[in-house]
Amino acid sequence: MVDESGGRRVLLLLHGMGATGDVWLPWAPLLERRWAGRWLAPDLAGHGWAPPLPRYSYAGLAARVVPALTAGDRLVVLGHSLGGAVGLALAARSAGLPVDAVVGLGIKVVWSAAELARAGELAARPVTWFAGRDEAARRYLRVAGLTGLLAPDDPAVEAGLRQVDGRWRLAMDPAAFGVGEPGLPALLAATDVPVLLARGEHDPMVTDEQLARLGVPVATLPGLGHNAHVEAPEAVLALVEPYR
Repeated sequence: MVDESGGRRVLLLLHGMGATGDVWLPWAPLLERRWAGRWLAPDLAGHGWAPPLPRYSYAGLAARVVPALTAGDRLVVLGHSLGGAVGLALAARSAGLPVDAVVGLGIKVVWSAAELARAGELAARPVTWFAGRDEAARRYLRVAGLTGLLAPDDPAVEAGLRQVDGRWRLAMDPAAFGVGEPGLPALLAATDVPVLLARGEHDPMVTDEQLARLGVPVATLPGLGHNAHVEAPEAVLALVEPYR
């Protein structure tokens, strides 16, 4: 999705694991009112309509975003979970991209050995097929953490599904689960741009204490969970407005 209106900075919206760029669809009217510039919300590699990677890494995911950018764009990145870590990779000094700020929402900081092993198991599984769309849609919502936030027939769900020969599957490449731990301290040390790390108050994936130890500004959004950008778009957009 791309908004072609003019403006000084481009807002780059990056989705989380299992979701697609269409998760930002409900933001369109809000951005029309409150973001005086272009914005784009691409599918990350192995998600939605984006081709998979032979091997997943945060740098590899970031590199696949670059072709969607236009020469001369100044970027403000808002990334959720996986997308937040990818945003930090885009902002690395070595990447040489014109990133002016990164807001990372709900990035998981601490990973246990068991969690990493579970992610590896998911990455190694073959694609799961479903007889009907509704069952596949429910699985998509569960994988993307959107159960209870979007209905199975929501337009934003469609990009996360594929129908092949009468059967349904998730569009996501299961191997993407194998991207591993982002290593936030290293990602933060590799960038010179302003970074804000945020979380919903009720996000079980990351705590205030874990974010506070990283040495960058932190924001906690009252009453919200891991997918705060779906629950309360205006509250999350307010986090990036100082960087416009």
